[in-house]
Amino acid sequence: MKNNLIELPTTTDFFSSDYLINNIGTPFIIGLAVGYFAKKILLLSLLLLGASMVVLFASEHFEITHINYDKLAQTIEPATQSITQFKEFLITHLSNFPSKGISATTGFLVGFKLS
Repeated sequence: MKNNLIELPTTTDFFSSDYLINNIGTPFIIGLAVGYFAKKILLLSLLLLGASMVVLFASEHFEITHINYDKLAQTIEPATQSITQFKEFLITHLSNFPSKGISATTGFLVGFKLS
């Protein structure tokens, strides 16, 4: 009867290109892309929110509408909480890469800082 077990190498070359690309490079690039995308979406949503607020304030200035600022604050509060939860969701999922989470999370943070 033949033994079908695969023998694992006893040493790992941590500086080989295959090891570095698979364990550091690829998760970093994935995190970089996700962070860059998240920042651009956040900026786009803030642009749209700002534009709608300017239109709302202008319509109040010309007495077309009346703004209840308490209701406005109650409306915006859940949006800011959901943005915080979404950021935590992304970082949690990127850090779940087994032994690659640090690289992916670092890529996310670098991608988020890119302009």
